[in-house]
Amino acid sequence: MRHFPTLLSHELRMLLVSPATYVAATLFLGFMGLVFTKILELYGAAPQETSPAIVYFQLFWLPVCVMVPLLTMKCLAEERRLGTIETLLTTPVTTTEVVLAKFGAAYALYTTLWGSTVVFFWVLRRFSGDERFLDSGPLLGGYLFIAVSGLLFVALGVLASSLTRNQSVAGILGCVALATLILGGNALADSTWLAQGALEPLRPAVQYAHVFGHRDDFARGVIDLRHVLFYLSGSALALIFSILGVEAKLLHA
Repeated sequence: MRHFPTLLSHELRMLLVSPATYVAATLFLGFMGLVFTKILELYGAAPQETSPAIVYFQLFWLPVCVMVPLLTMKCLAEERRLGTIETLLTTPVTTTEVVLAKFGAAYALYTTLWGSTVVFFWVLRRFSGDERFLDSGPLLGGYLFIAVSGLLFVALGVLASSLTRNQSVAGILGCVALATLILGGNALADSTWLAQGALEPLRPAVQYAHVFGHRDDFARGVIDLRHVLFYLSGSALALIFSILGVEAKLLHA
């Protein structure tokens, strides 16, 4: 892994000069700014029982399903289409270093964009003078959830990019994978038929992978190590499949 820092810095530079990065950042910040504005209107109209931070993170899935594919769709698909990944791997670097560098760069930008939104709460607290707008428990828990869950989300985006040479297809695959994990898992967790008959043994597994349930626990300040293990093991598995996918494509090239 001695070449990893060099590869990571290169991938960060490539992301910073990519138009898709700025499209993702603009869409993300614009959407989250709109969400925050609606929260202000809601709390300005009538007192609310929940912290603004809890409401703020409820729609995390929508920017994730758009932003993550935009950040990751080119990372391996474009390299394969141009044939540069074969050239890169003739140098003294490994496939593991290349994939981890691309993952690390995308994850760093993902967390940076989310971290920048804390300015919304800081500005609100500064001009409102109300301590409730900086409720540290839900705020810290929400951002911790974003950081931990982002490991798996970005890894799935990288995996989608490793499966095809077309970056548009990679983006669609990444979006579908994320929507299936987040929204599909939520639909299964809320279904009544899963608690009946032969499907009953699947219910604990579905609850274990229930992303919305994880979000709610983090926002309440409940840090369950099982949730952390789910995202760590899931991201590791997705990255392993990404590495194997790249190597398999090279063998058949």
